[in-house]
Amino acid sequence: MIKILLAEDQVLVRQGIKMMIETDPDLKVTGEVGNGKEALKLREIEYFDIAILDVRMPEMDGLKAAREMLGRWPEMKIMMLTTFNDEAYAVEALKIGVHGYLLKDADASWLIHAIKGCMKGGLQLPGEVASKVIPQLLEKKSAVVKKEHPSLTRREQDILYLLGEGKDNKEIATELALSVGTVKNHISQLLHKLNLRDRTQLAIYAIQNDYV
Repeated sequence: MIKILLAEDQVLVRQGIKMMIETDPDLKVTGEVGNGKEALKLREIEYFDIAILDVRMPEMDGLKAAREMLGRWPEMKIMMLTTFNDEAYAVEALKIGVHGYLLKDADASWLIHAIKGCMKGGLQLPGEVASKVIPQLLEKKSAVVKKEHPSLTRREQDILYLLGEGKDNKEIATELALSVGTVKNHISQLLHKLNLRDRTQLAIYAIQNDYV
């Protein structure tokens, strides 16, 4: 079972999202809070596989909470939740290193698919968000100082390209006719070579450095 921490300050919205998520027997919202501070306090005493954080909350917003969580529990998956189809929030969230971005008007099937895809290692972005975020990242790439790194092998470049498209390990393995274990090894090597923290940063790197 995937244990979920849900942070949303509007109780009715939170309850509705919880009900949609729990239509899948593999998903369980085991923690509910109304702001980022409460989310951090609860994570200190309970384990969660993934946190879903509303971008705008009182006391501490979702972006600040996500930054703090990733600093303290880097293995934790984090997805941002919002009604605001605003690319600025999405770009900032991806820079922090979150693993996905959800819109509150998504239906239950998309929410469930996104959560499970996130847990498998994929970068989850609704189409309407991705269509705005990717151009934003491409516009900014000229101002980005590219990291000095050893040359990448052809296989590493292929994997970096697919990561930039948001593919998870299983999808990459299928497309490149590799085992999932081999894909994981290549990703670990890429993280080491590029001095990056996680696959979300690899995906952003791929976009900013013309691999996608």
